[in-house]
Amino acid sequence: MEESLDKLKSYWLPILLTVGGLAFLGYGLYTMHEKPKEDILFNAAKDDTVDERAAQAKKQITVDIEGGVMKPGVYKLSFDSLLKDGLIAAGGLSANADRQLVAKNLNMASKLIDGAKVYVPLQGESAGSESSATGLNSSTGSSSTSQININTATEKDLDSLPGIGVVTSGKIIAGRPYASIDELVKKKIVGQKVFDQIKATIVAQ
Repeated sequence: MEESLDKLKSYWLPILLTVGGLAFLGYGLYTMHEKPKEDILFNAAKDDTVDERAAQAKKQITVDIEGGVMKPGVYKLSFDSLLKDGLIAAGGLSANADRQLVAKNLNMASKLIDGAKVYVPLQGESAGSESSATGLNSSTGSSSTSQININTATEKDLDSLPGIGVVTSGKIIAGRPYASIDELVKKKIVGQKVFDQIKATIVAQ
């Protein structure tokens, strides 16, 4: 009996390792059994994200594109369309489009909004005139001749406003379109103090 106990003691380390190995094996099998549930939850969440993106991609906006384009008219475009996408849909610039005014006043990287009206100026039209309005918003209404349309004005016109210099004029042009003059403050183009000085002399059309 004592001899058997001595032999058992001499093998205690292999026995302990064997028991420990079986314990780890059992834990590993349990983990593998639970993993598919996590994968199912992950895949379900991924599918929801894909569905949401697909739904957004199907949204469309309606834009009226007129003036110096090959095919003026109303177009339905993707909700994330830029001005350049609208001009492409309208066949591009026509031969009588004023390309210099387009380059100065139209920001091709501007995002179009639903109900927007885009007018591409023709040769012989002035940038500040009603007929050459290039605003990308759906606001309507007339303005007096003393007011400057921040959606169509040239850098020189904007520079004439109190508190507005060349740098700020460039920011105003780059930030187009504006649905209202208040967006100059909301978009942090100008501060409230400067805005109070110019709000009576500007419009957003």
